[in-house]
Amino acid sequence: MKTPAYTPVRGFTLIELLTALLILSALALMSYRGLGAVLDARDHVSKETDKWRRVAAFVARFERDVKLASPRPIRSASGTAPAWRGIPGATTAPLVEFSRFASVEGLDTARRLGYRLNEQQEIELWVWPGLDIPPGAEPARYPVLANVVTFELQYLNLNLAWRDDWPASAAADATLPQAVRLRFVLASGEEITRVFGLGS
Repeated sequence: MKTPAYTPVRGFTLIELLTALLILSALALMSYRGLGAVLDARDHVSKETDKWRRVAAFVARFERDVKLASPRPIRSASGTAPAWRGIPGATTAPLVEFSRFASVEGLDTARRLGYRLNEQQEIELWVWPGLDIPPGAEPARYPVLANVVTFELQYLNLNLAWRDDWPASAAADATLPQAVRLRFVLASGEEITRVFGLGS
């Protein structure tokens, strides 16, 4: 009786193992770099989304406030002030200050508001406790948009001409502009311009 001949089982050679390891290392490196690029892109998209969400919230807030503007001059310790006052280039005072009706929802009261670009490159909202300003009353200040390098406003008069200041005369203290043009530039370089009609 013949016994079957022994056939040795052939394994991988050292060169084959090293080649396989080299290929797997290259694939792992490419996967790591691809994952890093995906994570970087996701982080960038998240930051951009957050930035534009904050911009949209500010623009919506500004639009709501100017559309509720009231043609009522105010009384203060220093006398009277126009219903809408725009001071181009103001640094310590608001760039714009105006009287505003209460919202339709009744969640707030009629107030005096202002907007200003502060030294920290933030657009600030100034809120006085009411329409008339008693002696010594200071507005509450809230940053509503950060990383802004330029903040400008223009006002459309009855002759459909844009002005940098408002009112044009003392006789126009109770009048509101026909529209407001808002322009601001972000620290990242984007420039945003919007126009809001006041319906006055």
